[in-house]
Amino acid sequence: MLNEVSVFIMDVRNSSKENIGNELSEYLQQLKDRIAEWTENIVVTKISHRAGDELAVICSGYASAYTLAFYISQIWRFADHKPYFGLSFGHIQEDLSAINLETWIHPLMKQARNANDYLKRQPNNTLFRFELPSLSTKQGFTVFNKQFETLINTSLTLKQEQINEQTDIQSLVCSLYLIVGQQNKVSQYLGRTTATISTHIKKGKTPVILHAFYDIVKTLDSLESQEKPPLTDKLQTNIRQHVRNHLNDYLPKEGRLS
Repeated sequence: MLNEVSVFIMDVRNSSKENIGNELSEYLQQLKDRIAEWTENIVVTKISHRAGDELAVICSGYASAYTLAFYISQIWRFADHKPYFGLSFGHIQEDLSAINLETWIHPLMKQARNANDYLKRQPNNTLFRFELPSLSTKQGFTVFNKQFETLINTSLTLKQEQINEQTDIQSLVCSLYLIVGQQNKVSQYLGRTTATISTHIKKGKTPVILHAFYDIVKTLDSLESQEKPPLTDKLQTNIRQHVRNHLNDYLPKEGRLS
């Protein structure tokens, strides 16, 4: 039986600088536990915290890994040490729940690693890149895998340019709006007027950034077999609920307002 899955390998930029290694490693262990909470009883997920500053994740569904990666990027604590994600998706023969990610060897992991290594070599702050199989024989969804890879990576690069242009407060407002979904709730949390929040949303291009994210998730969902509905809507609802329940832990306003 073929199982539809997605993977990411996440690394952290400049993790060896400023004597922050231990703090980052502890944070990533916490993040590993949070991912387990976000996905529990929704998507089957395997998580490995490797080499201090790396997380590897495989989960059921074509869009699940990218969904997790995007939310991680939005609640990430260390502004000077950004995460970046090499991603892939496709089919596996194995039962995902039985996989030992520490020892599992598969082309999907190699593709995610290649995408991660590509980002590592880039001087900019691009956070996401997909690498897909060349042909559709066993893993792929279409004969146009590489063309699709080019299109999705182009979309991600353009979205990243808009994210990189955000000020600190625009970035925080964007993240909060993703989680709470209403301008007035963002306003209440930050103690700013709704007009001010609306301006930050507009100038920070929050609607464009989030719509691009939603469109990519929907596109990946649409590539799955139609035997069962995608679980990304439920996954996102669960992530938002977890973050809202501990909002100041995930998205503290102190020190980020300007």
